[in-house]
Amino acid sequence: MPMLLLKLSANDLLTLNDRRRMVPHLAERWKHFRGKEASLSERSAWAESLVALAGDMVAAGRGNVEMIVECSATVDEPEESEGGESKDDDSKRKPTIDVVLVGRHPESSSLSVQLVELKRWSTVTRVEEATSEWVHVPGIEEKKKHPALQLAASFEAFGSTAGPLHGLSYECGGFAYLHNATEDSVRPLIGPGAPTGAYSRVYTQDRRAQLMRDLREHFSDDEQHSHAEILLARMNLRNTPLLDAMITSRGEDTVFTLRGRQRKVAEHVVEASATVLDDPAREALVPNPRRAVFVVTGGAGTGKSAIGLQLKAEFEAEGRTVKYASGSRAFNGAMQEHVGYGDREFRESFTYFSSFVTTPEEPLDVLICDEAHRLRERSTNRRWPAEKQGKRPQVDELLDASRLTLFFLDEGQSVRPSEVGTVALIEDAARRRGADFARYDLREQYRCGGSDAYVRWVRDLLGVSGEEPEQWVPDGLMHIEVADTPEELEQTILQEARAGASARMVAGFCWPWTKPRGKEKRLEADVRIGDWHRPWNAYSESFCENGAPPSKIWSVHDGGLGQIGCVYTAQGLEWDWCGVIMGDDMVRRDGRWVFQRGKQRRDKEAGVNRVAVPGSLDPEVRKKNLDDDEFARCVRHAYHVLLTRASRATVLYSTDPETRAYLKKVVGDVQIHGLRPTRESIPPELRVAHQPRPGRGRGRKARRRSRARKGQQTLF
Repeated sequence: MPMLLLKLSANDLLTLNDRRRMVPHLAERWKHFRGKEASLSERSAWAESLVALAGDMVAAGRGNVEMIVECSATVDEPEESEGGESKDDDSKRKPTIDVVLVGRHPESSSLSVQLVELKRWSTVTRVEEATSEWVHVPGIEEKKKHPALQLAASFEAFGSTAGPLHGLSYECGGFAYLHNATEDSVRPLIGPGAPTGAYSRVYTQDRRAQLMRDLREHFSDDEQHSHAEILLARMNLRNTPLLDAMITSRGEDTVFTLRGRQRKVAEHVVEASATVLDDPAREALVPNPRRAVFVVTGGAGTGKSAIGLQLKAEFEAEGRTVKYASGSRAFNGAMQEHVGYGDREFRESFTYFSSFVTTPEEPLDVLICDEAHRLRERSTNRRWPAEKQGKRPQVDELLDASRLTLFFLDEGQSVRPSEVGTVALIEDAARRRGADFARYDLREQYRCGGSDAYVRWVRDLLGVSGEEPEQWVPDGLMHIEVADTPEELEQTILQEARAGASARMVAGFCWPWTKPRGKEKRLEADVRIGDWHRPWNAYSESFCENGAPPSKIWSVHDGGLGQIGCVYTAQGLEWDWCGVIMGDDMVRRDGRWVFQRGKQRRDKEAGVNRVAVPGSLDPEVRKKNLDDDEFARCVRHAYHVLLTRASRATVLYSTDPETRAYLKKVVGDVQIHGLRPTRESIPPELRVAHQPRPGRGRGRKARRRSRARKGQQTLF
C-alpha cells in the first residue's frame, strides 16, 4: 500500500509536537516502511520543517487543513527476492512527497490539494546552466534535483491513471518551502533559467506573508469534514468492507481489487492450478496425480478472506469444483445473511472444516480454508453419533478432499486450546502426502484504517509481541479512546450507529451466557457492570424476543446492536466503530498483566447463573487442566481479535479500575482538535450507506434463472 507516515490537521500536528510525540511516531512509521532507522537528519527535518509549515498554516487561519506527511501516491512494490521477501532497495521505491495539504477550495468548493517539498537549505550557490535540473547546496556533497522538478514528478504520480486524484474534480498545485532561506541566499534557485509552471513556486522567509495569503486563496476555513479521507479512500487505505463487497457482487462476480502482495499471491495460485488441475472442459485420459497445498499467513486485516473469495469466484468461472470452508459459524452466517444465499445454495458453495470426515468419491478441484488457525485436532460434534465422529486429524481430511488446497491463517488469532491450526501442522501433512507446498506472508494492513502502527500497538499492549507498549500516538488513520463507564462506551457506539456507521459492542467472556428463556425467547441481561445490564448476543438458531437475531448473524443484523458479542461471534468480521469491554480475565497488577479464571453461581431467585468469582467464564478456556501459560495465551489472543475489529475507531473500557487507569495512561490524551473519525466528519460523498441485504434465495442461481427468462446472457 502507499507509504504514509501521518495524517493530521495542522492544529493537531502542532499539538502532537507540543507533547513531544510527533517525531517518535514518524520515526516508527519510517522504520516500518523503510526497514531501517530514520537518520538524525530526517528527524531534524520533521521537527523543524513540518512545525514551520504547520505554524504558518495556523497563522493563516487554515489550521483545519490536513497534512499528509511523507506520502507516496501509488502502491510501493519493491522487487522480491527468492522466498517471497522484498528487497530493501530504496532505488526501487516510488518517490514520496514531503507533505500533501488537503482541504476545500474557497471558490469552487472542489477538493483542493497542494503538494509541498520542504527544504532546510539556507543557501543555494548555483543551478546547472545546461539543464537547470540540478542545484548545488553548500554543505551537501551531492547535487540535488531542483524542487520544482520533484514537485512535477509527484503531480504526475498523483494525477496519473494509477494515482489517487485520477477521476476526481480537484484544484492542485505545489510549492517548495525553504523556511531557513532568504530571497537573496537562494537567488539562483528562483532566477532566470529556473523551471516554471504551477509547481515551481518557491517560498522563503521573505515570502512568508505571501505564502499565508496563497494558503487562504487555495483553502477554505471549512472545519466540518476530513477532506483527506477522499485521498485515503483512493489510496486504498479505507477499504470496502468485505461483506459489502460481497453484496455488491451478489456472490458471483469477481469484485475484489487485489493489491500489492495480495495480487501476487492470487496470481501464483492461479498459475499453479494450471499445472495441478486437469482442464475442466475435457476429460483427462490419465488424471493428473499432482496435488498442491498453499498456506497464506497474515495478521487481522491483511486481506486473507478477500484473496480467498476472489479465487473462489475465478475458479468457479473456469468451471472448477470449489468449496469455501471456515471454522467460524459467525463468518459463514454473516456471509449467508449478507449476500442473500438460500440454505441449499449456500451449502453448495460454503461449508465447515468438519464437513469432510467422509472423503468425497471425486476430490474437489479446489478447497479454500479460511480462518485455518481454528482447525481442530479431530472433527467432532457432541450431536453426532459415534460412527460419524472424525477418526483422523482434521487437516488430513481437508487435504484428502481436494486436489488444490488453500489455507488462510493467523496463528495470533487462535483463541481456544482445541484450535491447532499452524503452518507447521499443515506443511507436515502436505509433505506426508507428497503434495507441492508453498507459503506466502501478507504484510499490508487493510483493516484498522490501514494503520499498521495501531496493530503493532495492540500487540504490544496485550503482551502478544513481548514488547512494552509506548503511549499511543494518533496518526489520523485509526482512533482509540478509553471510556470511564460502560454507559459512555455504549452511548458512543449507538451515536455512531444512528449516524449510519457500522458499530458493535463486544466483551471478554467474563459473564455467564444464558440461553433464551421461555416461549418468547427472552434474553437475560447477563453482562452486568454495576447498574448497567445488557444481554449477550442470542444463544439461539432463530430470532428471539424483540427481534434479537440468532448469534450467527448478530454481527450484521440491525437487531444485534443492543447485545454484546464475544470473540466467537466477532472473529473474521469488522465494523467502523467497535466498543471493547475488557473483563476481569485480564487485569493490570504491579506493572504486568494478570490472568484470572472465574467462577459462576446459581441465582435461585432469578433462575440463572451469575458471577461468583470475577474472571474468565469461557468453558473452553478456564478448565483446570489448562496450564497458566496456555490460559494466558488464549485470553490475550481473544482480546487481540476484539481490538482489531474496527476500521476507524475502538472505544475501550475495563471493568477493573486499576486496569482502566493503565489503559488511560497508554492511550494518552487523544482529545486533539477534530481527531475523532465520527460519521459526521466524513465528507458527504464518502458516506456510502452499508449495502442492504438482498432477500434470501436471491443469490446466484435465482438471478441466473431470472436473466435466462429475460434472454439475458449470464456472466459465467
